[in-house]
Amino acid sequence: MPRVTVVMATYNWATVLPYSIASVLEQTFRDFELLVVGDGCTDESADVVGHIADPRVRWYNLQTNHGHQYAANNWGTACASGDVIAYLGHDDLWLPRHLEILVGALDRGAPVAHATTLLVKPGEKPTGRPGHRWRYVPGVWIPPTSLAHVRALGLEVGGWLPPWETGKMDPEGDLCRRMSLVAGPPQWVSRLTSIKFPASRRRNVYRDRPHHEQEAWLRRIRRHTDPEAAFTRKYWGSTDFSMRRIMNGIRSTIAVRTRLRRLGLLPARRKADPPRTAPTSKTAEERRLAYRTFKGLD
Repeated sequence: MPRVTVVMATYNWATVLPYSIASVLEQTFRDFELLVVGDGCTDESADVVGHIADPRVRWYNLQTNHGHQYAANNWGTACASGDVIAYLGHDDLWLPRHLEILVGALDRGAPVAHATTLLVKPGEKPTGRPGHRWRYVPGVWIPPTSLAHVRALGLEVGGWLPPWETGKMDPEGDLCRRMSLVAGPPQWVSRLTSIKFPASRRRNVYRDRPHHEQEAWLRRIRRHTDPEAAFTRKYWGSTDFSMRRIMNGIRSTIAVRTRLRRLGLLPARRKADPPRTAPTSKTAEERRLAYRTFKGLD
């Protein structure tokens, strides 16, 4: 029985799968299975996964498309053999020590743990999230790619809910909130262990199905003896208490407060104070529908 089950939800973007799966197979922590779960895929995803010659990698395809990763993640968690669940977005990448670091945090008693993700957005310099000195507040978004939790805890709280049931919270934020009510806040391991390419910032990615970014970043990961150290120095600041760390902490705090105001968990800013970002009253479901069009799913 593997210690960790990696759940990768996917839908009709087979070109990125060889890179995300490779980043799992190159983990220093080897005691895992990888369940690639299609959300009613109709492309060549099954063939791509089937050609990977590793018995730890298995393919499943849901009969219908649910339009969100919640269903595939719940199915993967229900079928998991491991007592730890880790998620990886099908277009994201892990650095080699990702599982080793998060499993270590769980072994030290944390039922939920996450590390820092390098967000790669078009036209912007990659940045680490969360920033230095970050503190968890219920409902705040944590990238699933950076998250691992005890399987029994996820089942206890009812797993992932669909976006039309989570109000203004994203389903991943809602899941962490419900787990935190039972087991305390997720433990943040201040290590850079994954790379995320937000599809919501890339127009028509599901129509065009590019993979050049994943291919280039996987080459960069493989080129470095210690990619975490290299990317941390370049994109996330040094380990000393520098001005950059202070500014990252301030930006992270502002982002958290802004997010909580949007979710209705903090009072709105006074009218005399100019808003730092445009306010939104959209629910998670409204955002999902808007992103579908932008990403080329409709």
